[in-house]
Amino acid sequence: MYQKSIVHYMTKISIDILFITAIICCMLVPFSSNWLYLYFGIGDSQALFVKIILLTSGLTCVYILWQLKVIFKTLLKGNPFIHANVSCLRKIALACLGIALIYLVKMFVMPTISTIVIIVIFVVACLLCLTLKDLFKQSIYYKDENDLTV
Repeated sequence: MYQKSIVHYMTKISIDILFITAIICCMLVPFSSNWLYLYFGIGDSQALFVKIILLTSGLTCVYILWQLKVIFKTLLKGNPFIHANVSCLRKIALACLGIALIYLVKMFVMPTISTIVIIVIFVVACLLCLTLKDLFKQSIYYKDENDLTV
């Protein structure tokens, strides 16, 4: 039988905290002009572009965290191998690819080494989620087959 561990609950709490923090950060992006000017040395012409990049990638991260909350809800119920989680992993993979594309556009306008690192990390995360999606799909197939033989 499936046993819930403290790690599952701690991970769920961490995702909830990150979800709330990401929403707050996205709400603060429009008011970040002075901070962008002083800390990063971004001029007036680039401020709108940076705000758009930050807001779109932030909202995409909120979407990823929402999908993780959905997955953890099924995990805590004791049945993570369902088709809804396969769909969630596919959506997370597409969102990771979206963030990589957002920062690829940024790379052409404002190239930095950290932008390259972000692109690579989110492409790898996309591939990881696609692999997990296929793994979950195969697990569901085996589980259904096993349920039919009993």
